[in-house]
Amino acid sequence: QVQLVESGGGLVQAGGSLRLSCGASGDTFSNYAMGWFRQAPGKERELVGAVTRGGASTRYPDSVNGRFTISRDNAKNTVALQMNSLKPEDTAVYYCAASRSTFMTTIMDNTGYNYWGQGTQVTVSS
Repeated sequence: QVQLVESGGGLVQAGGSLRLSCGASGDTFSNYAMGWFRQAPGKERELVGAVTRGGASTRYPDSVNGRFTISRDNAKNTVALQMNSLKPEDTAVYYCAASRSTFMTTIMDNTGYNYWGQGTQVTVSS
């Protein structure tokens, strides 16, 4: 099993930046692909970034591509999400998640993840 704890959320003005971090414990971190998701009130949970086990490949949806960057440090068992040029519509609870899958198509979908953190709130004011 993997335990995930997110940090770094908060309130930021539109156009600003935030960096979220997720620390993992339990099973071997490098055995898992990692993803960041978000869920706004009344909306479905959506992927905002995914990274493969070794960190060589990343994927983003069009809504955040070019603004968000996911990265991982397997030596420190952490995955981060750098968010730039934030918009009010980025307001949501952000979750990190771990997937045993090695397939990019699987880790692009929230059903492909085995473990989830508790989430951290990000609020972007206009």
